[in-house]
Amino acid sequence: MERPVVLVSDAVLLDEVLHAAAVVGCEVERVADAPALRARWHDSPVVVLDEVSAGAAGELPRRPGVHVVATGPPGEATWRRAVALGAEQVLELPAGQAALRAAFADALDGPSGDGRVLAVLGARGGAGASVLAVAVGQAVLSSGGHGLLVDCDPLGGGLDLTLGAERQEGLRWPTLHLKGGRVPAAALRSALPGRTGKRGSLTVLSCGRTGPGPEPAAVVAVVEAGRRAGGTVVCDVPRQLTAAACAALDRADLAVMVVPADVKACMAAQPLVDQVADRGVRLRAVVRGPSPGGLTSDEVAEAVDLPLLTSMRPERRLAAALDQGRFPGTTRGPLAKAAREVLAALNDH
Repeated sequence: MERPVVLVSDAVLLDEVLHAAAVVGCEVERVADAPALRARWHDSPVVVLDEVSAGAAGELPRRPGVHVVATGPPGEATWRRAVALGAEQVLELPAGQAALRAAFADALDGPSGDGRVLAVLGARGGAGASVLAVAVGQAVLSSGGHGLLVDCDPLGGGLDLTLGAERQEGLRWPTLHLKGGRVPAAALRSALPGRTGKRGSLTVLSCGRTGPGPEPAAVVAVVEAGRRAGGTVVCDVPRQLTAAACAALDRADLAVMVVPADVKACMAAQPLVDQVADRGVRLRAVVRGPSPGGLTSDEVAEAVDLPLLTSMRPERRLAAALDQGRFPGTTRGPLAKAAREVLAALNDH
C-alpha cells in the first residue's frame, strides 16, 4: 500500500500528526519540500500539509484526500490555500486528532469501502446457523476475498470452535476490550485467529467460553471496519435479539434464516421473523432438509412467510468433522453450494 505523505515543518505540529498515525498503526512518509511532495502527489492515499506547505503546493492539481493542519484556529489565508488545493479538511490540532486519525485509518483500510454485511440466524436451536455462517466465510476465502466472522452469541460456545480455530492464538471478544469507536481493519485482521488462502483471508472474532459477549457499540465498530475495508462480514446472530445482535442486524445488507424442514421449526421461526421485519431488515429463508413429514422447501418458506433463497440437503459426516475440530474445506457438497448461493445473493444486493 502507498503510504500517506506528510509535509509539516513545525516540530510540535509534526508530533501531533505522527501521533495520530501511530495510534491507528499507519506508517507515513515524510517529505522535505515541495518538489518531493510533487513526486508523491498523485500516488499517496492521504496528504497532510501545514499552512506553509499548503501555500507552496498551490500550483498542484486538485485531488482527494488532502488535509491541512494548524496549531491554532485557521485564518483566512489558510482557508484560501486549502480551498485552492481542494482540501477535504482544515484541522486545528490537537483538537482535530480524531478526524486526522480517521483519515489515516481510511488509508490503512484501503480505498474501496464497499464491503457487504450478512446476518445469519436460526429458526430454532440447532438449526445450523453457525455452520452456515462459517460456510459462507469459507466461500469468501475460496473466492480470494477477505471474510470476517463476527460472533454475536455469547451462549453459543464460540464460533472459533465451529471454524476449527479454537487452538489458535488471537483475540476473542472478552480480551478485545473494545467499547466502540473506529477500528482499523488491518490491525483487527492481524489480531484475530483464522485461515489464509492464496489470495484471501478469513478471520473470526469469537465469543469466549466464559466472559461477557460484545457490547453493541463494539459490534458496530467491528462490522463497519470490515465494511470499510471492502471485505465480507458475516455475523452469527442468536435467536434472542440482544442489543448486540440488533446492532449487527441493523447493519446487514442481507439476513438469512436457516429453517429446518419440520413443523416445530416453522412455528419457532414466526415470532423471530416478525422481530426482524420490524427492524426493516431484508430477510430470506434457507431451508435445511430432510423433512420428516415430507414438507417441501417452498412449503416451509411459505409457512414462515419468507422468500426462499435456497435449500440444502444434509452434509455427510459434518457432525463428526466438527467434533474433531475440523470444518470441511471442500468446495463441493450441499453446504458449500448453499453458502455460495447466499454469498451471490449478498453480492447482488
